[in-house]
Amino acid sequence: MRFSSRIRCASVARIIGVLLLAAALGACSAIRLAYNNLPTVSYWWLDAYLDFDSTQNPKVRDELAQLLAWHRQNELPRLATLLQDAQALAPGEITPAQVCAMADRIRERLLAVAEHAEPAGTDLALSLASSQLLQLERKYAKNNAEYRKDWLDRTPEQVQEKRYDQFLDRTEDFYGRLTAEQRDLLKQQVAQSVFDPKLADAERRKRQQEALALLRGFVARKPAPAEAQAALHGYILRIADPPPGPWRDQQQALLQEGCRNTAALHNGASASQRAQAVRRLQAYENDLRELAATP
Repeated sequence: MRFSSRIRCASVARIIGVLLLAAALGACSAIRLAYNNLPTVSYWWLDAYLDFDSTQNPKVRDELAQLLAWHRQNELPRLATLLQDAQALAPGEITPAQVCAMADRIRERLLAVAEHAEPAGTDLALSLASSQLLQLERKYAKNNAEYRKDWLDRTPEQVQEKRYDQFLDRTEDFYGRLTAEQRDLLKQQVAQSVFDPKLADAERRKRQQEALALLRGFVARKPAPAEAQAALHGYILRIADPPPGPWRDQQQALLQEGCRNTAALHNGASASQRAQAVRRLQAYENDLRELAATP
């Protein structure tokens, strides 16, 4: 199936979240080691959600290793080309449309991983027991409590400060130290953001309950694999491309906001800062190509 450019977010099924994160991050010198160890890291991340039994354990490890091998051969070269294209844009000014086009290309690659992982994810979902769904429910509750502490229990001013600190770290990691004027621009962007942590919390809880209901249905009815995979595919698409409503509107607004803000920050960067961005992109590309060439 082909995914359209209307896809609004990169989040997909929890069972492949770690691998999608790795694809989104690309690589750096430290991440090269992490990438090669992703099957192990992914296994323990997933196990915290589902508490695998002795039968599932070797199968999940093997499927994760196969998924990484496929990603290395098929996706890393595409991501390296994407980074090469970004390098060509970085020395000059960019438009919000160019930023959004790059974001669409990244999301397409993330969803390609999700699509490839669907058969293995379906097999795993059909093997889950009721006790494992209780573990998943407990893990969701823990995550929700952490989200509340991080975002919902803060004042609007504290939320803005937290987001500013996050964006500042990421921006300076890419361009180098920002000037006072650039920091003021970043603060203004954060202050004017449409980000709504309450709406995000409501959506995540909705999707958690949908996932639990879907998996409980698998346990109760034992559907055929084709039926189960179609149901999981639909779930992934509803996350990636939400139906009309407040959450879809929020995602679209955040996407457009992010493209505008990224373009404004880049266009306000000095020649030396843009050169630093080119060097960082080149380093990412080199690491990806080296990883792709490594068996």
